[in-house]
Amino acid sequence: MITLAVTGGIGSGKSAVCLILTECGVPVYDSDSRTRNLYDSDRSLTRQIAQAMSVFSPQTNVLDSEGKIDRKALASIVFSNPKALSALEALVHPAVLEDFLRWREQREKEGFRVVAIESAIILEKPLFRNVADKVILVDAPFALRLERACRRDRAERDAIERRMENQRLFKDISNGETFPGVDYVIVNDSDMATLKARVDAVLREIVR
Repeated sequence: MITLAVTGGIGSGKSAVCLILTECGVPVYDSDSRTRNLYDSDRSLTRQIAQAMSVFSPQTNVLDSEGKIDRKALASIVFSNPKALSALEALVHPAVLEDFLRWREQREKEGFRVVAIESAIILEKPLFRNVADKVILVDAPFALRLERACRRDRAERDAIERRMENQRLFKDISNGETFPGVDYVIVNDSDMATLKARVDAVLREIVR
C-alpha cells in the first residue's frame, strides 16, 4: 500500500486536492476532523489533556459537562503559550498517529492500494513524516492564498495574515523557498478543472 501525505498552508487548496483524490478512489484521512473526534470520544486522552493544561492555567477547565474537550477553552491556553502548546502536541500527536495507523490498516484490509493523510504539520513533525511514502505539497501564490482564506472564513485580512504568519514554512514556500521533504508540488492557481488535471497527473505517476 502507498501512503500519500497531502499538505499545504492556509488557502492553498489542500482540501480541494483531497476531495479530488477521494473522487479518484483514494481514501483520505482528515487529520483535523479525526482530532476533533478524539477530543469528543477518547476519554483517556481528554483526561490527560485536562491534567496537562491545569499546570498552565489552573483556573481554566478544558472539559465540558460531558467530559469532552472544550476547544475554545483549550485554545485560550495554548494560543499564546508555546510550552502549553508543546505539552498538548506531545499528547495529541501520538494519539492521532495511532488512530491513523488503525484507519490505514482497515483500508488495506478493504483492498485499497493507495491512501492519503491530509495534514498541515507533516513537514515539521517527523512523527508523521515517517508514515508517508510520498509527500504532496499544495501551493499557490501568497496573495492568492490570502484572498481565498479571507473569502472562505469571512475574516479580516489582518487576522488571516496573523494565522499565515504562524505557518512560516508555508509562507516561505509560497515565496519561492524549496523544501527537501516534498516529492510533488501541485500549484493551485487556476480553476478546478486545471487542478483536477494536475492531481490526476501526479496520481498516475505515483501508481504507475
